[in-house]
Amino acid sequence: MQTTGKKNQKLSLTGSVSLGTGVMIGAGIFVLIGQVAELVGDLFPVAFLAGAVVVAFSSYSYVKFSNAFPSSGGVARFLTKAYGPGTATGTFSLLMYVSMVVAESLVAGTFGAYVLRLFPEQYAGYASILGVLLIAFAFIVNISGNRFIEQTATITAIIKVAGIALLAIAGLAVSGFPEIGATYVPQNSAAMPPGFAFVAALALAILSYKGFTTITNQGGDIENPHKNVGRSIIISIAVCTVIYTVLALSVAGGLSIPEIIAAKDYALAEAARPVFGEWGIIMVIFLAIIATMSGVIASVFSASRLLGMLSSMKQVPRLKAGGLNNPALIFTVALAMLLTLLFNLTRIASIGAIFYLIMDIAIHWGLFRYLRKEVSFNPLIPLVALVLDVLILAAFIYTRYLNDPFVLIVAAIGLVLILAAERLFMFSHTDSEGRMHMGMDDDEMGEKM
Repeated sequence: MQTTGKKNQKLSLTGSVSLGTGVMIGAGIFVLIGQVAELVGDLFPVAFLAGAVVVAFSSYSYVKFSNAFPSSGGVARFLTKAYGPGTATGTFSLLMYVSMVVAESLVAGTFGAYVLRLFPEQYAGYASILGVLLIAFAFIVNISGNRFIEQTATITAIIKVAGIALLAIAGLAVSGFPEIGATYVPQNSAAMPPGFAFVAALALAILSYKGFTTITNQGGDIENPHKNVGRSIIISIAVCTVIYTVLALSVAGGLSIPEIIAAKDYALAEAARPVFGEWGIIMVIFLAIIATMSGVIASVFSASRLLGMLSSMKQVPRLKAGGLNNPALIFTVALAMLLTLLFNLTRIASIGAIFYLIMDIAIHWGLFRYLRKEVSFNPLIPLVALVLDVLILAAFIYTRYLNDPFVLIVAAIGLVLILAAERLFMFSHTDSEGRMHMGMDDDEMGEKM
């Protein structure tokens, strides 16, 4: 994001954590609780906690990368360090970018689903339109500069964390801790081997934490990046783990699993009814509006930064927008709007989870295989993270094959198109001697050495 003067001030540690939690909380709490419950029944609070354990292993690679190579390139910079400029780096970077835009669409669609709970049933089909309007608002906020984004993220993070904590504590106080014993088997999981659906559900649980990866794109915008990027990642995951687990227990205590599944796109609002009555539903709706707004703003910021850096690195074609400033931001917003209009929340989440896990596997393998001499790390941890990702991805793909194979078709088409386009682009940047003229030096990347 090109800014000048006061708008170009560095993000503080607090601002960075706010942006990270803003993306994570916006999607994870308000829509994925119902989708995880649809797979694992009354074990869904355990699934969110288990997802945090998997993410803890996964985040190790990102922290090590960020401490060694903090830059505005984030994941793209990490992949370039591991694989060098070329088709692999471009493809995996674009998978990360698309998964981030999918996250924007997921949160925007969640915004629409909750807002429409304030209106009669006949308006239910307008959720995607409201999501598009929210993305347009996020575009306006993002052209206002880093400082305004940080202030917005900090204020909304405080509001939603306080509100969600109140809801979770009050819910547990009224209903007590739920009994968790795998006594309810959802229809979607009945045909699967025991434990299989739980492993698959971790893909969605992990998706609710993936906002931590957006922090890696702040290396050129944050104070003391060699320390604060890694700290932001750890703090954001810790905060969200506590919030997700407590709230999931509260929802499980207040609603039956069939009720949660029936209201999966707005389960949190329904969970407030036994505790606060109708006013509780209204309170959660407004809390969801604040949370999803901040989530989309933060996600648009991070995704557009990544795409802009990929263009500068010549990993994708040079972006142009008819002379308009920040074409990466414009392209990101347009793509997010299109996805919001085309897919429902369940399919958006599934596509995002598949793309993210593929990219995550590439990050762990790149660190483990190629960077042992450049980065100090325990090789066992990224290897464990890689194995967990592979198992979860395989299980999740199988569940989609059984319940919604269209998701796999869309994901496969997207993956093939990204790979083919990236390969063709790389050919155009290879000279007669086989050398690729791309990449940026550390100063251009905003890397702080």
